[in-house]
Amino acid sequence: MTHDDPLAAKPAAAKPASADPRPTPRLGRALRLAASAAILAVSVLAGAVVWQFYVLSPWTRDGQVRAQVANVAPQVSGPITALAVTDNQVVRRGDLLFSIDPFDYRTALAAAAAEVASRAADLKIRSEEAASREALGPDAISEEEKQRYVAAARMAQAAHAAAQAREAQARIDLERTEVRSPVNGYVTNLLLSVGTYAETGRPALSLVNADTFWVDGYFEETKLARIRPGAAAEIRLMGSPIPLRGRVESITRGIAAPNAAAGPQGLPSVAPVYTWVRLAQRVPVRIRIDEAPRDLPLVAGLTATVALADPDGRDRGIAATVLANLGGAVDALMGREPAAVVARAEGGR
Repeated sequence: MTHDDPLAAKPAAAKPASADPRPTPRLGRALRLAASAAILAVSVLAGAVVWQFYVLSPWTRDGQVRAQVANVAPQVSGPITALAVTDNQVVRRGDLLFSIDPFDYRTALAAAAAEVASRAADLKIRSEEAASREALGPDAISEEEKQRYVAAARMAQAAHAAAQAREAQARIDLERTEVRSPVNGYVTNLLLSVGTYAETGRPALSLVNADTFWVDGYFEETKLARIRPGAAAEIRLMGSPIPLRGRVESITRGIAAPNAAAGPQGLPSVAPVYTWVRLAQRVPVRIRIDEAPRDLPLVAGLTATVALADPDGRDRGIAATVLANLGGAVDALMGREPAAVVARAEGGR
């Protein structure tokens, strides 16, 4: 009788087949192709947006704050006896800037007034003589003598009028010894001091006119077709994150031409060009500042970035222009209208 060995090896049970976690070669290839296509699409889209923004959109980083400068020159000469302002001080129109020694001009005014009084007395005498001679009959005085007295009276009247004019000039010269500000503005680069001899017509100090600030945006000539007078503008100064608002006032109609000067023989002088790359000329566009933060000091010469509204009148600004271009390109690829993205870009500002 045979007994089975309990320790005898039993046949091993079959293990269930497990799924391979690695993707199949076909799926991996498809993922790589999709990723490459996505990268290529994003690159093309980014290139299109950059081209649109940097080449076609009306904006520039080459902008500058400008202002009118009044060069104040005295209308009379003399040593400066008092200086009423300091460097960078704010002044209003009519404020005293400096004073010139008034002694000579007071003396001239007194002499002119004395001459007026003398001429007035002479005129009175001449007029009375002419009137008395005119009352006499033809038997007492001839007509020729009457005319001589009338002429003398008229000459005295003319001399009196001339003396009055000299008195008026002497009075205004005395007033001009106090030099006052012609504009509202800021004293700039003050080098004047008491004791300096001021000369008639020679600038003594400079005032930046606070009412004349504007921005010049130097746009490439390839962008002028998209710039219109009256278009809204967003201005960002290099030293401030707060934007300024303005409007395009005008486009400069002429810039200096290096080949315009004539040569020694009167012929055009044309400079040779050795470069292969043709750079677009930059044309100044004047922009009026409509809104500026009260706590932001405007300084003539500051660097500014300027973005203008599209010719259709939409004021997008710098950041909104990028978003609008990017969103419009995405919508175009997906077959949607880009107006919604433009509205979101404008509303997000």
